[in-house]
Amino acid sequence: MKSLVIACALAMGLGLPLTTLAQSGMPAMTGMQAAPQAAVPAAPQLHAALRSLWHGHVVHTRDYALAVKAGDKAAAAKAADAVVANAKDIANAVAGFYGADAGKGLLKLLAGHWGGVKALTDATHSGNKSAADKAMRTLSANAGDIAVFLHGANPANWPEATLQGLLLQHVADHQAQLGEIMRGDKAAEAKTWTMMQEHMNTIADALANGIAAQFPQKAK
Repeated sequence: MKSLVIACALAMGLGLPLTTLAQSGMPAMTGMQAAPQAAVPAAPQLHAALRSLWHGHVVHTRDYALAVKAGDKAAAAKAADAVVANAKDIANAVAGFYGADAGKGLLKLLAGHWGGVKALTDATHSGNKSAADKAMRTLSANAGDIAVFLHGANPANWPEATLQGLLLQHVADHQAQLGEIMRGDKAAEAKTWTMMQEHMNTIADALANGIAAQFPQKAK
């Protein structure tokens, strides 16, 4: 199933390094709205592929956090490898539309995102507030860099400010989830986890809409 999704993504192109817009309190902007759940999206295969890829990101980062909390080094290493593999899949999908250099560029940015999430996870687990604050600054700056990168690839459909807002919400969701996992607050984390998955759908749908508008003959 994973190979099918990745193959679909590779054939069709870019997806993006969460709660819905309404849940996050951010206004929706033209060109970045997620496809209505009741409507058939313009490129349903693309939407499904991007949702799966970006869902994979939060699954693997959560697995890493749970392994760190449990003190399971082998599981943590496995989850970290899965995060990296997922980022490479996304970067390869970018290359399918924008070329190898763009794929490499996004992979570097996604590596920066993962580095920040990993540092935040480890710092939250150890109770190192200074390190956690530094990781959040890194993640916030990285969100801006990803927004600039994606806006440059599709300026007509991906407003930079909206992209940055979506990504900063994603960073905030990581922070909330990690605190809940490390405190052992399973009830709160379950709610955050649901919202994170919904927000990843929001991001994936918004990006798929932009790709479909930019490449109407390629996006299926």
